[in-house]
Amino acid sequence: MKPSLISRNKFNALFLGLTCLTAVSAQAAQGGARQASPLTLSVSRIGVGEADMGDGGLALQRDTWLFGAKTSFALNRQWSLSASISYDRLDYDWSGRGSLLNGNLAPWSNVDRYGVGLGLSFRPNNRWLFMLAPKLQYAYSEGTSSSNAQSYGVVASGMYRFNGGNMLGLGVAYLNDISEVRTLPYLAVNWQITDKLKLANPFSAGFSGPAGLELSYQWYDTLDVGVGSSKRTQRFLVEDEDVTLEIDEWVGFVRAGWQASEPLKFDAYLGYFLSGELELSSPKTQVSLEDQLALAFSAQYRF
Repeated sequence: MKPSLISRNKFNALFLGLTCLTAVSAQAAQGGARQASPLTLSVSRIGVGEADMGDGGLALQRDTWLFGAKTSFALNRQWSLSASISYDRLDYDWSGRGSLLNGNLAPWSNVDRYGVGLGLSFRPNNRWLFMLAPKLQYAYSEGTSSSNAQSYGVVASGMYRFNGGNMLGLGVAYLNDISEVRTLPYLAVNWQITDKLKLANPFSAGFSGPAGLELSYQWYDTLDVGVGSSKRTQRFLVEDEDVTLEIDEWVGFVRAGWQASEPLKFDAYLGYFLSGELELSSPKTQVSLEDQLALAFSAQYRF
């Protein structure tokens, strides 16, 4: 879609978008392959175009800021430890005269989401890598209590290293989310197909869904491009007593990355969210979300 076909307001919103895809980039498969870093800081911005919600006459436009910090270090030749913290600010802009979820819920303007995690990696030999990562998250809309918005879980994976360094494995995320328990299996992969072509996970598995897949191409030493897809989920408290809203959708994207310097990396995305659904936990209500275009930008600095 060309920018000329999009209204100025919508295009400005789109240009802010899709950066959450970068902030959690490739941790599931590549975490064991990278060297330990004392500290990595990331900031991302997502903007998603306005989308109609079912036939109720209401439309939604979303913007998101994401901030994260991660540190990792080797305990010895076999064991390594990592820790991460994050804060996300999700802004919701409603338009139209319709009702939300058949009038069962009043619109909200923002959601705060805090997360903390630990990671433990074990290499018994040069072939196998095992990872265990407990996670804790709080996600709640304005007017609700953070004490009722707790989610916790653990992500575990095992990967096998083939001759040449390629890695392939399986993982599973057990998530005791607000008012729901979920188990998400996923494929963990870090496969260098050629000198320039690579298949890997673009996300880390967790509360937002499985790890997904991205095929990337190293165009120049400092420039790479990629195309990928995954299923994304956002679940947060909208009323106390464990009343939650879940936004579930698929995302496909193309990415361009620039390694500005050894520690500094920038990524830009053009994405498309499709097959979206909003589901209220009580009373059980579901409505479809129109497909949306999104754009984003992300920056990551490794000390």
